[in-house]
Amino acid sequence: MPITTHQPEPGITVVTVDAPPVNALSVQGWFDLAAAVTSAGADPETHVVVLRAEGRGFNAGVDIKEIQRDKGYSALIGANQGCAAAFSAVYDCAVPVIASVQGFCLGGGVGLVGNADIVVASEDATFGLPEVDRGALGAATHLSRLVPQHLMRALYYTAGTIDAKQLHHHGSVFAVVPREDLDETALGVARQIAAKDTRVIRAAKQALNGIDVQPVHRSYRYEQGFTFELNLAGVSDAARQDFLDSKGA
Repeated sequence: MPITTHQPEPGITVVTVDAPPVNALSVQGWFDLAAAVTSAGADPETHVVVLRAEGRGFNAGVDIKEIQRDKGYSALIGANQGCAAAFSAVYDCAVPVIASVQGFCLGGGVGLVGNADIVVASEDATFGLPEVDRGALGAATHLSRLVPQHLMRALYYTAGTIDAKQLHHHGSVFAVVPREDLDETALGVARQIAAKDTRVIRAAKQALNGIDVQPVHRSYRYEQGFTFELNLAGVSDAARQDFLDSKGA
């Protein structure tokens, strides 16, 4: 199963993504992730959620091969809706979500992390949006929650990456640790939250979302509209195929 859930300690639910080789999720995978996070937050025994991944990297975005195999637009629409559902599930989760990030965090991975409450990362973690190289747009909404506006634009236009230490400097990553310490670091932060009165923490999550200056749901869906335009114009299909050909996929 690409998405699994377990409770290693009282009050802490861990949701793990494990979709080899690079944790690029299928349409169903994104919806499964959304359901897992939502279900965890709805459980009164859960005080905090840790979102983590197995493998080389945290998340490589959508499964481009699935989209390319589809002769129509069903897979593209599904991927867009699935990503929106998963990002929203993290943001709207009734309890805080800690993103525990290792290796690469690209595309949809940035969407998840940008909507998380707290981010911890390994020293080798890098973050970026390769969307413009794939003929798509999206998750600038979430990257802008991690870096200042002008840096976000530079990273977006160039499809560049930024590492965990740089994000720690900007205050969006809470802790940067060796990879072997990542899981324990995330659990350490989770324990501090889980020890609080969950009624207060759940109210705090609602309050913080309520005063957020970024309308994350609407702004992300607005971005996706331009992705549909690029697909209808034939730009995206060619860009995706060029990427797959370059990888010998």
